[in-house]
Amino acid sequence: MQDPAVTPVAPTEYAPLWRRLAAGAYDLLPLAAILMIATALVFPITRAGIAPGTLWFQAYLVLVVFAYYGISWRRGGQTIGMRTWRLRAVADDGAALSWRQIMLRFAVALVSLGTLGAGFVAALFDPRRRTWHDVAAGTVVVVVPRGSSR
Repeated sequence: MQDPAVTPVAPTEYAPLWRRLAAGAYDLLPLAAILMIATALVFPITRAGIAPGTLWFQAYLVLVVFAYYGISWRRGGQTIGMRTWRLRAVADDGAALSWRQIMLRFAVALVSLGTLGAGFVAALFDPRRRTWHDVAAGTVVVVVPRGSSR
């Protein structure tokens, strides 16, 4: 079911890689704050002792990062960084992303990062400037025209 608050965007201009990377760098600021808060929330449970490399804690932080991206992409197709750089992630048909697409996009983006960014470099060779996670999830990142309400 599509969120009625999100108006589909006709992909007129595909986002260049440099702009996507700038938005991603910008997203590191709110993510750092969110991760600090998430870590502080588990201190009372662990009595301020989390051993480095603790698997449950790493999984918890990945889940927190997923929540940031997932909620942002679902509620308008934009993270804070994407909003600043006027980018929006949409389905190939211009509709809002489904939770299935969001989960697949996030998982493959982790693989893209794990291969030293090879999945992102792929955008340089794709006519629609898609990364591995865009291709896998059936999504595309578009530039939002100036003056657009969303």
